[in-house]
Amino acid sequence: MSTRHGEDTPGEGRYGEAVFRPEQAGEGERIDFGALAYDDITMARLRALGVGPGWRCLDIGAGTGTVSRRLLEEAGVDGVLAVDRDTRFLAARPLPGLDLLEADVTAPDFSPGRFRLVHARFVLMHLPDHERLIGRLAGLVEPGGFLVLGDALDLTSDRTPRTPYTAAMRAMWQGLRTTIGTDVTWIPSYPGLLRAAGLLPVAAEIHVPPLSPGSPLSRFWADTWERGRAAMTATGLVDDAGIDEAIAYLASEESADLSAGMLTVWGRKPGAGSG
Repeated sequence: MSTRHGEDTPGEGRYGEAVFRPEQAGEGERIDFGALAYDDITMARLRALGVGPGWRCLDIGAGTGTVSRRLLEEAGVDGVLAVDRDTRFLAARPLPGLDLLEADVTAPDFSPGRFRLVHARFVLMHLPDHERLIGRLAGLVEPGGFLVLGDALDLTSDRTPRTPYTAAMRAMWQGLRTTIGTDVTWIPSYPGLLRAAGLLPVAAEIHVPPLSPGSPLSRFWADTWERGRAAMTATGLVDDAGIDEAIAYLASEESADLSAGMLTVWGRKPGAGSG
């Protein structure tokens, strides 16, 4: 996913330019490692909501398109519009029924139509003006349709045992907030924001995937720390040696830490087709 920040964010960079550059070698693979950790839980939730034939879907911040493709190939939806600021990874893997739109979802003229499903995962945590943006996304849902949002929960509280992993994660969250405006502290407010946007009923669930040596998620975090190394060390919370130690720790049998969780929240637009 890549999106643009406004001037009112703590950071002044852009997700895909300041830290996670699409043209950087291995960036598509890094995104796919994260998808391997979270896609199954996302698809299970979407299928439980009834996603299938007859649905037109909007996938925002689609990244490499793993969810978009599974909606088409596994759920059998009629079509998916996959949106990202940089669609190079999507364009590299064309699929019938998959339409691409290179766009900034925060732009005032972003209005791709209405859809039975509007989905965004690991997108809004990088963007400002959350309440307004969620209201706009809810407006893209047709009556009877669903808005489904997933984002990260930081589980490294002050009471979490200090390990090389937790030290790196704390530095990463602070560094990303400073450089590109990433903020996960407000994510638990999702249910209330969806209700305020007129969606009803609203429900939520949390998934915490396991960290194990060599797992896709461990490789995702290692690659993410490598790309965010400058932002992380600038916080003063960790140095290069600490990041190297954390990457080695992820590959060891010593790691028994909690990964970042994923909070998934969904709400239904009242109207035609609502049960």
